[in-house]
Amino acid sequence: FYSRDNEGSWFRSLFVHKVDPRKDAHSTLLSKKETSNLYKIQFHNVKPECLDAYNSLTEAVLPKLHLDEDYPCSLVGNWNTWYGEQDQAVHLWRFSGGYPALMDCMNKLKTNKEYLEFRKERSQMLLSRRNQMLLEFSFWNEPQPRAGPNIYELRTYKLKPGTMIEWGNNWARAIKYRQENQEAVGGFFSQIGELYVVHHLWAYKDLQSREETRNAAWRKRGWDENVYYT
Repeated sequence: FYSRDNEGSWFRSLFVHKVDPRKDAHSTLLSKKETSNLYKIQFHNVKPECLDAYNSLTEAVLPKLHLDEDYPCSLVGNWNTWYGEQDQAVHLWRFSGGYPALMDCMNKLKTNKEYLEFRKERSQMLLSRRNQMLLEFSFWNEPQPRAGPNIYELRTYKLKPGTMIEWGNNWARAIKYRQENQEAVGGFFSQIGELYVVHHLWAYKDLQSREETRNAAWRKRGWDENVYYT
């Protein structure tokens, strides 16, 4: 995770109220009412021989945007993948103020010469890239910087159309079983890009801690039922 006070390594390793069904949009029912945060998650598939150069380049440029108060965005986290997709970088941004903040940031970047040069140089290092705009589930904590070192696990689910509310109902109950070790970082659902996609982000001290934490959840009555229905 990246904070304005962070020092040291910039990249990291990535490894309740009930929501009742209604006729409102998912974004109205499932997202937090007290905030207007919008998130963007970026997946960059990097040429294997360019990964170190990519990390150095992004570390030199992206934190400046995070620290610049003229840009209504903050860098929540940056990761390189351990398992799953290899030679991949993942970035998670928060836009405080929703879509107006996003558009303000995008318009300013169009005239930011350093950022335009950064994009040009970065393009030579990538095989492909994709992104999604996300909202956070109301029953998850807002992602915050935490003491490390940690490994992070991003679990992605592609839902059947029409089942997002049911998913929210089940996880609003299930999340209480995953709080003891503060492993729950954030929960999001897609708004723009590929739809009906959910991302759950978890943090663990190491792989052994991950195994112990997950096994402890299965010993709690009710966790298995909630997982079964999702």
